[in-house]
Amino acid sequence: MPPTADRHEVIRDLLHRRHIATLEALFEALGTRSRMTVFRRLKEAGYYSSFTHNGRYYTLQEIPRFDAQGLWFHGAVGFSRFGTLKETVAHLVPRAAAGGTQSELAALLRVRVHNPLLDLVRSGRIGRENIEGVGEFLYVSTKATEAREQIMRRIESLQVSEARPLPPTETVLAILGEALRAGRVKVAAERIARRLRAQGVAVGLREVERVFEHYGLLAGKKNRWPPPTPSAP
Repeated sequence: MPPTADRHEVIRDLLHRRHIATLEALFEALGTRSRMTVFRRLKEAGYYSSFTHNGRYYTLQEIPRFDAQGLWFHGAVGFSRFGTLKETVAHLVPRAAAGGTQSELAALLRVRVHNPLLDLVRSGRIGRENIEGVGEFLYVSTKATEAREQIMRRIESLQVSEARPLPPTETVLAILGEALRAGRVKVAAERIARRLRAQGVAVGLREVERVFEHYGLLAGKKNRWPPPTPSAP
């Protein structure tokens, strides 16, 4: 094991080179199998544990460049200003202008969020509403005024969406047919638009997205949280 004075630098050097590391990698770097020793050094340096991968990855507090939602990803590994997955969800839901659904949160956080949402609802930290047209539960603030505003914005957003006309029937059929041939339940709209244009079908990305939206096929997009507030048609 390196001398005590050098252990901080060992951890800093490793994490600045790799950005993230598992406990096994830290054991190896410090030449110890003592969890107490590793976590003491991490605490002294200041660290985050990942909210993905069951918290198996660690980084220094000075390394992440968090986005507007307080998230930072290194590859598939996610870190949050707010700590755990549950605390991150508890922070995001009340601050979402139009509330949020499970699928929206899962797309943003890149992990399953069913259990954290259920726990937060049961403990009274977030609310849950069944809004016609959403297709799944809408999670909102527990504060009545804020929840009403989130619900109204979501309803307005749905109304604006429904007001957008679908493309001609033959275009709709071409889009749905190509989505089926792609062999996936949810496929990126950009991919379908590109494939159809290659076949000589004059279709734009917005048209494909509108059809996917109408039939519930629109794949989640990264960093679209909070859900956009409605704009005038």
